Amino acid sequence: MVHYTGTLDDGTEFDSSRDGFPLDFVIGSGDLIDGFDNAVRGLAVGASVTVRLEPAEAYGEPIPELIADVPIEEFPPEMVGQLAIGMAIPLSNGISPVITNITDTFITLDANHPLAGEALNFDIELVDLIKPTPVPDTTPVA
Repeated sequence: MVHYTGTLDDGTEFDSSRDGFPLDFVIGSGDLIDGFDNAVRGLAVGASVTVRLEPAEAYGEPIPELIADVPIEEFPPEMVGQLAIGMAIPLSNGISPVITNITDTFITLDANHPLAGEALNFDIELVDLIKPTPVPDTTPVA
């Protein structure tokens, strides 16, 4: 379990557990970005570390194929007036790209992670280390 604060290089805080509960995760499970997971490995309970992760260790670089200019006429007319830059548009495939530009003819949608291309800074404190409970083998004996 860790407490952490994540910031961009300009100091903008994008996430923190400090005002709530520590983050509970299994090291090496793949649930977190690689650089964060690696920063926690080897820490002793109560120890802290500050790391700067390049995009490759975080959410990667933006993928151009995940950015699309969609003709404005593909949106229902009653919806067009309500659209705004920064708004997420839920699609039927479960992806929610964000509007990054609106013109008279196109709406630009970006399905990249919002932090893609960003270096991320984390202040991490290991609050507790809980060893996983082994699951008993229930395989029938032949």
